[in-house]
Amino acid sequence: MLLDKPVLILLVEDEPIMLIHAQDALEDGGYTVVEASSGEDAIQLLSQQGDQIIGLVTDVRLGKGMNGWDVARRAREQKASLPVVYLTAESAEDWAAQGVPKSLLVQKPYAPAQLLTAISTLINEASANAAG
Repeated sequence: MLLDKPVLILLVEDEPIMLIHAQDALEDGGYTVVEASSGEDAIQLLSQQGDQIIGLVTDVRLGKGMNGWDVARRAREQKASLPVVYLTAESAEDWAAQGVPKSLLVQKPYAPAQLLTAISTLINEASANAAG
C-alpha cells in the first residue's frame, strides 16, 4: 500500500505568501510538499526525485527564466502522465494554447479546497488509468 510512503507534490511558486498558502492547503489535504521557487529549481527536483513525485502544482508566472507552462512541458517529458495543476491570476486565457493536455487551472485567488480538489482529481484519474 502507498500509505507508508509520503505522497509527494512538487509545488512551484516564486511568491512566498502564495507558496505558504498553497503548501498549507496541500499539506492539510495529506500531501507532502517539495517546493521550488523557480522553474529551473523545479526541473532539478524532478530530475532528482521524479519517480517519487506524483503531482505538479505550478504558478504560471515565475519571474525570470522558465515559466509554469515551460515547467509542465519539461515535467511531462520526464513523466508523461504526471498530473499538472496551474495557478494563475491573469494567464487563464492562455491555458488552452499553452497548457499540457489533461491539466487543470486554478484561478488566483482560490480557496484551499479548490486546489485540493484539482490535484486530487488528476491524481485519481492518473491512478485509474495506470491501473486499468
